[in-house]
Amino acid sequence: MIKIPTISFNANKLNRGVFASASLVIFLLVGITVLFPEYMEALFSELQKTLINTAGWFYVLSVAGILVAVVYLCVSRHGHIKLGPDHAEADYSQLSWLAMLFSAGMGIGLMFFGVAEPVMHYVAPPTADPYSVEATREALKMTFFHWGLHGWAIYAVVALILAYFSFRHNLPLTLRSAFHPLIGDKIHTWRGDIIDTFAVISTIFGVTTSLGFGVMQINSGLNYLFDIEVAQSVQLMIIVFIIALALISVCSGLDKGIKRLSQLNMLMAVGLLLFVLIAGPSIFLLQALVQNTGAYLSDIVHNTFNLFAYQKTDWLGGWTIFYWAWWLAWSPFVGMFIARISRGRTIREFLIGVLFIPSGFTFAWMTFFGNSAIDLIHVQGVTQLADTVAADSSLALFAFLESLPFSQIVSFIGLIMVIIFFVTSCDSGAMVVDMLSSYGENNTPLWQRFYWTLGIGVVATILLLNGGLSALQTMSIVSALPFTVVLIVAIYGMFTALRIESTKQQSMNVAMQSPTTSSGDWRQRLATIVNFPSKSKVLLFLNKKVEPALQQVSSELNNNHIATAITTETDRVILTVSHVEQPDFIYAVRARTHLQPDLLEENGEQQDEEQSYYRAEVHLAEGGQGYDIMSWSEDCIINDVVEQYQKHVHFLHLLK
Repeated sequence: MIKIPTISFNANKLNRGVFASASLVIFLLVGITVLFPEYMEALFSELQKTLINTAGWFYVLSVAGILVAVVYLCVSRHGHIKLGPDHAEADYSQLSWLAMLFSAGMGIGLMFFGVAEPVMHYVAPPTADPYSVEATREALKMTFFHWGLHGWAIYAVVALILAYFSFRHNLPLTLRSAFHPLIGDKIHTWRGDIIDTFAVISTIFGVTTSLGFGVMQINSGLNYLFDIEVAQSVQLMIIVFIIALALISVCSGLDKGIKRLSQLNMLMAVGLLLFVLIAGPSIFLLQALVQNTGAYLSDIVHNTFNLFAYQKTDWLGGWTIFYWAWWLAWSPFVGMFIARISRGRTIREFLIGVLFIPSGFTFAWMTFFGNSAIDLIHVQGVTQLADTVAADSSLALFAFLESLPFSQIVSFIGLIMVIIFFVTSCDSGAMVVDMLSSYGENNTPLWQRFYWTLGIGVVATILLLNGGLSALQTMSIVSALPFTVVLIVAIYGMFTALRIESTKQQSMNVAMQSPTTSSGDWRQRLATIVNFPSKSKVLLFLNKKVEPALQQVSSELNNNHIATAITTETDRVILTVSHVEQPDFIYAVRARTHLQPDLLEENGEQQDEEQSYYRAEVHLAEGGQGYDIMSWSEDCIINDVVEQYQKHVHFLHLLK
């Protein structure tokens, strides 16, 4: 039996074990990679090839299972459960939330591969003849497959596990919390430190390798647009510039820096997407979008399980398996960031937002850019675009934009977008690593965020100057295999926890209705309804009525050899009933402020002045229940506690 934890984890300090061990391991791995770059790259490349040849089927089955699990959760009875207490509200607006998860997820990938991948599949498709109409269909279908629901499902399930256990059950927002179904409260020991250290190292190397390769793409773009030479000195200046912007963003915090940069880039991305649609063959692109989506959905099962077992080809390992391993390797970083910004949303709202909306935008992006580029080659005969992609895929975007009106301006905007996407990746990566090394706390000293942001820049610089980026990228991908095994077990643990929670909610529907006032006098009831008490009155009520009532219940339970505890805080009184290996019962009454409803009118018009008042609201372990017990008698309060406890005992009965 898994006991859902209800303890609060509050450690507003640096986790020195994770901080020191992660820093040391990163230093050693970077040093070894720099000293022996060819050997390390050959070693991990051979290991990656072995995994692809022997465990490709495992990656395919795992990713397919993850997608099925996410879709099931989206439509299941668990979809209404909130990532947080029942009364929690979303921290960010829909637009800000989508912009941030998109920027941290695949934004930079679309800039790099939006033109390059469809063209590469068109030139060398897995089964069709190159440069044919069938190759065009296959190119977009496989691009959709690699950038669609499967990749976002991996991010979504990791983020959901972290957000659920952190916001719903008060565990730290770090990767260790995903292991609670496996090792329980041992996640708070050195075992949890090892898990978070692994996540820190994985995140640093993932962001660092992307930054290193991205700097080379930016340098290529500058050379293509402004004839600035491709050189290490230029790339170093680009790294310094990006890290400087990331430091500014980190200083501004999540609500200003990352959010505003993500919103800006999202608006620019939508603008660029619409420009390509309008400036290109618009009707053809809209038709292609519909047809590409239909082809993707109709063949999704076949492509998901297609291992090319009857064909001798390296295409699967070079593309699909590589992508699945890369998404899995990045999922601790991206998943933690998405979890951090998703508190207060229901599971269904969360999964729709993370799974379907970004996938839909990705399909539009890949169609408008990819089909336009292939149309240039196939119909208009601009074969040099294919040659450019084959020679240097980082130039694909800029070579394509050259064919559009106002190419210099549009290419410059594209370059700015690439830079901003890398800045948001760096500062969100630094934020995630900082949280991992601080017990999941977000309000950390500025020097910690500076340390990790500068660390990303320093590691990228060292590897860029001395070689080793490819080796570390391959190492990150190889690490995806053991993480996949652990992720599957964590998914099982989350389903177990959700089943327990749904059972408890079922038990909540089986109970008597408690009286809501101490008297049947309707005038007294009406007076209570239209009364808007001050904070002092509610606090006095907690002291004079609620606490004595809870003391009586506690005393009676103690007489029946059931352990209880009463906690009194400034604005709440909490009764906790312990049940050893089963979930505890918590009944709390909190003083919460609200704005008065507009009940009064003056001269036929509502009062404009907004005034606040307080309610004595009941909270259970799951969060606020939304009803006020202010002015209830002790007997009514006791009856309400007994009713809620009856529901809890019924829940424990259903678990057996």
